[in-house]
Amino acid sequence: MSDTVPESEPAPDPVNEAASASVVEPEYDPAAPAPLAVPRTPTGNAEVDAQLDRLADADHLATDGHLEVYEDVHRGLRDALTALDARPGPPAPPSTYSSRS
Repeated sequence: MSDTVPESEPAPDPVNEAASASVVEPEYDPAAPAPLAVPRTPTGNAEVDAQLDRLADADHLATDGHLEVYEDVHRGLRDALTALDARPGPPAPPSTYSSRS
C-alpha cells in the first residue's frame, strides 16, 4: 500500500465556469441578412415617416422576404398620397365677377 494520494483534477470554479459559458461568440455567416443602415430623413408627415421607418423591417429578412415589405410600404405611401388629394383645400375666394343680363 502507498501513502500517496493520487492527484485529481482541480474542482471547477462555478463563478468562472458560468461566466465562460455565457460568453458565446456569434458565428459569422456571410449569407445571413445584414442591415443596410440606409439613413432615412424625416419628411415631416407622420404617415409617410411611419412607412419609411417600416423599410427597416427588411434589414432583418432574407432577400426573398423584402418584396412583402416593399409592397406594403408602397401601398402605404400610395394611400398617403391619395389622402392628400382627397383632403379639401382652402375655400375659394369670393368671385368679383358679376354677370350682367
